[in-house]
Amino acid sequence: MQIILKAEREKSLLRKHPWIFDGAILRETGRPRLGATVDVLSHDGTWLAKAAYSPHSQIRARVWSFNAATVIDNNFFKNRILTAQAKRADWLAQQDTNAYRLVAAESDGLPGITIDVYDKVIVMQVLSAGGEKHKDKLVQTLASLYPDSCIHERSDVEVRKKEGLELVVKTHVGELPEKVLITENGLKIEVDLINGHKTGFYLDQRLNRKITGSYCRDKDVLNCFSYTGTFALAAMQNKAKSVVNLDVSDNALATAKRNMALNFDADICNKVTHLKADVFEQLRVYKDAGTKFDLIVMDPPKFIENKNHLVKAARGYKDINRLACDLLREGGMLVTFSCSGLMQSDLFNKIIADAALDANTDLSFITRLHQDSDHLIAASFPEGYYLKGLVCVKTASV
Repeated sequence: MQIILKAEREKSLLRKHPWIFDGAILRETGRPRLGATVDVLSHDGTWLAKAAYSPHSQIRARVWSFNAATVIDNNFFKNRILTAQAKRADWLAQQDTNAYRLVAAESDGLPGITIDVYDKVIVMQVLSAGGEKHKDKLVQTLASLYPDSCIHERSDVEVRKKEGLELVVKTHVGELPEKVLITENGLKIEVDLINGHKTGFYLDQRLNRKITGSYCRDKDVLNCFSYTGTFALAAMQNKAKSVVNLDVSDNALATAKRNMALNFDADICNKVTHLKADVFEQLRVYKDAGTKFDLIVMDPPKFIENKNHLVKAARGYKDINRLACDLLREGGMLVTFSCSGLMQSDLFNKIIADAALDANTDLSFITRLHQDSDHLIAASFPEGYYLKGLVCVKTASV
């Protein structure tokens, strides 16, 4: 089975980018089915790659290998996972954590497959037709490499529907604990593997929590979209004066309270308020009341699902960051993020600059933030750089 590309459409593959879009395809041979392995050829018949076929997606095929001799079998997955582990070995040896990203999908040569480790539980998320086709091989490989671990699947993400796949939550090996305790930067954190976001937790913000905490000493902190309160943990670890965790989820705020109690005594826990409210609405309430903070964390969920949402998302990012600027004291700091892969760094910078301008606030960018190092980015796959952050300081107008 083959995919033959249109003339001049092989350039991205020659740069080893792993995606083939439907518009690049001249014709297909052999009637490949969902998840089938196909050979990708240029219009003149030059062999380019082996890829997994997805008839329902705009990304019609995702590359497994640029080596014609590669066989997509158990050894293939074993080698990919061992290579991914080796890439992280030196970094992991320096970390105070028992939770990390083992496989970062395309950036580790396993398109659409994410694998996270939470102590003795391995959680995989399979979002591609090729990954689904070979899921049994993936599970068998993980079981052989990590024999003492539970292997759980959290493929309950709507994007699977674009691949023609149903949503799946399943424990493949072992017994899944409802919650697991992980360590991070000297803190204990409860992770809900059943109901938690993504694979259970936002591992990508590990370094950014540590950096943000370093700015929090003696400060009143507002933690927006707080989820399970991990930025608040870092703030109190660094002796913040007070923290407000702001979120719409009762479950997330309840977990945030437990996380605080796991790490601090009652006197410190009492400095943290857990407020259930819509962030957009509550920021306006604070503004009307004249409430001010020394540091605001703005870590919203993904606003952009596709390119058609970009303009609306940009307005949303601008709105919440403009309100945050209004709530900062002079010399206060805004730590703000976008986790949307379609949001380019330059555009995010411009949105924050425009938000400050509309708030009649002078902001300076002092640090750029990104996903932690276990969420690595292949040089040939810039889309792997999805988390962008800025540490900003509010300066006096001159």
